[in-house]
Amino acid sequence: MNNPAYYWYVAVTYRKERIIKQELDKMNIKNFVPLRHVVKERNGKKVKLTELVIPGYVFIYTDPKTSRILTQKLAFSMRYLKAPKTYNPVTIPEKQMQDFIFLLTFPEEQTNLVPCNLRRGDKVRIIKGSFAGIEGELIRIKGHKRVVVRLEGVAAVATTYIPASFLERVEQEA
Repeated sequence: MNNPAYYWYVAVTYRKERIIKQELDKMNIKNFVPLRHVVKERNGKKVKLTELVIPGYVFIYTDPKTSRILTQKLAFSMRYLKAPKTYNPVTIPEKQMQDFIFLLTFPEEQTNLVPCNLRRGDKVRIIKGSFAGIEGELIRIKGHKRVVVRLEGVAAVATTYIPASFLERVEQEA
């Protein structure tokens, strides 16, 4: 379902992420709400919960026309994140979104959600290990090399420590 006329849009909402996801699923519109299964202690008992990883965001894979219709069709307070300079809806490339989704399938101990205001580093590809094939930016967190997949202006997810021998530089596109 990699259609060149389709993009990942970043929808912003307030406490309606799961409801919007259900509606999009009913309409057969590909979407992603970052959720993670966690175990919390409540009243002395361990309870399994599904938590939002990035509250307020729903990622929607659709074409520009449908994206506009959805904001009217879904009777919820939902709008698209806009790029600051152009005021156009933020769109995320398919490979970047798939890498982001993939990293969020790992347990919390292996990946960390980090603020998206990181300084840009070298673009790298992981060539060995569990994260092989993931492309992102090389950064340091707590003194360790990690690879971050950044959704510009939204969020970023970072791997655990990655040895330098597991990385190769990816040439920047001109």
